[in-house]
Amino acid sequence: MTSSRFIRASLLVVLTAAALGAQAKTLTDNRSKQSMPATVEATWHSECSGCHDAYAPGLLPAASWKKVMSGLDKHFGTDASLPAPETEKIAAFLEKHASNRWGSSAAPLRITESQWWKSRHGEVRLAVWNRPAVKSRSNCSACHQGANQGDFDEDHVHIPR
Repeated sequence: MTSSRFIRASLLVVLTAAALGAQAKTLTDNRSKQSMPATVEATWHSECSGCHDAYAPGLLPAASWKKVMSGLDKHFGTDASLPAPETEKIAAFLEKHASNRWGSSAAPLRITESQWWKSRHGEVRLAVWNRPAVKSRSNCSACHQGANQGDFDEDHVHIPR
């Protein structure tokens, strides 16, 4: 086989494998989305974003979401109680899509308490957090305009003045 034919054949194998992998991922993603009705995601988003950013489930482990959802009557100093059926559905959604990058004993209540968050925001000066447009460390959407859609890409960060 000539060198150019070998390269073309290798490229075809790589592209085929990539396409099959993408197709398998799409099928897996579609199956997990089908098992959780879109209305639950919409309920989570509308209920949580009524007072603060609707934090992406993947920012905390399931154990943290269990704690948060079981304490809605005293949710960071506010009564955020919901009817039991809504609480159960939202809790299931959060736990299903929670981060699996934590140890089984880790269950911080605040995303800003996590080592991951601290490592990503350690260089941000206190004066930035105190700016009127930022207000606090928990106001993700002040700098991450796509936070409510789960977009925390560094290329999309804009720190307000």
